[in-house]
Amino acid sequence: MSSTFAFLASLVFILIGAAAGMVLKRSLPENLLEGGSKEAIRLGAGFLATTAALVIGLMIASAKNTFDTQSTNIRQLGTNAVLVDQMLTKYGPEAAPARTLLREAIPTATARIWQENIAGKIGSTFVVSGTGERFYDAIEGLKSGNAEQTSLKSRIIQITTDMGRTRLLVFTQNDNAIPVPFFIVLVFWLAVIFASFSLFAEPGPIVIASILAFALSVSSALFLIVDLSHPFDGFMQISNHHLQVLLPKIE
Repeated sequence: MSSTFAFLASLVFILIGAAAGMVLKRSLPENLLEGGSKEAIRLGAGFLATTAALVIGLMIASAKNTFDTQSTNIRQLGTNAVLVDQMLTKYGPEAAPARTLLREAIPTATARIWQENIAGKIGSTFVVSGTGERFYDAIEGLKSGNAEQTSLKSRIIQITTDMGRTRLLVFTQNDNAIPVPFFIVLVFWLAVIFASFSLFAEPGPIVIASILAFALSVSSALFLIVDLSHPFDGFMQISNHHLQVLLPKIE
């Protein structure tokens, strides 16, 4: 579910709810909306509004957690790439092919991450790229000529393994933070709440403008929540610029 669809769908259904309240106000006898009935509807709408506010708060927390987790994974991936490159530089000239493959693997992995995490285009299986396999083979094929190179190779393999683990975490943690049934129920609650608002108000210009402004505000909040829950797609996606330029050219 895209953030744009979430905004439009919620706005339409909320406005339908408000319009339904106005229609009911005109259709029902006035005595049915007085006294105990009026208080019961207001109490029910107040309870539903409180519940909806709590749910929206949980949705914000879930979406923010998804965004922060993936952002941390991307930063960790870049940090490990720089560390591996520095260690390969210290290893010696024989590590130059591995450094070259690392510079090919990072942009390729970056493009795959953003592509496979686009909403609606998530793959079901993970496949290691050919460049990634050649890079790992180059690391394993490094020959240690002294104790320092032996220690460096061990550390390079460890950090490279951490890079692979982080890459898998990025892939496996791309679950939808806002389940569609959850969203549908929340929008239904909001439609009922707005219906209760318009049920007791005269449909004048001020009331209609206010309901429209409130509906836009709530729909905008849902738009931001859904957009935040897709860290690699939308208006607030994680930037991949630093992954593209973090490794200096080999001189």
